[in-house]
Amino acid sequence: QVQLVESGGGSVQAGGSLRLSCAGSGYTYSSYCMGWFRQAPGKEREGVAAIDSDGSTRYADSVKGRFTISQDNAKNTLYLQMNSLKPEDTAMYYCAAVVHCEANPRWRLALTYDYWGQGTQVTVSS
Repeated sequence: QVQLVESGGGSVQAGGSLRLSCAGSGYTYSSYCMGWFRQAPGKEREGVAAIDSDGSTRYADSVKGRFTISQDNAKNTLYLQMNSLKPEDTAMYYCAAVVHCEANPRWRLALTYDYWGQGTQVTVSS
């Protein structure tokens, strides 16, 4: 059974950094497409970054140049390094997995992913 557990969220001031982690189990980590999503109150869940099984990455325009997705296959762990954080980055962040990433822009749709973690809260104050 696929299980995903996020950690690393917290409260930071604008301009600060956080690194989120997502520990996976129950499947071969490196063979899946892994994504990071976020959901702010009253808004839809949106994809912010994804990394496919071939190592290719994709980002939402709103986070390009500030966020970096990576993974450590030996540790079955996905990361999201978030720099230059803004108040509008405040949200619950989730990791997700699916066998293959959809093409742009469908990879940003939550419905294209099969497995989800429980989320970790990120709060950025101005």
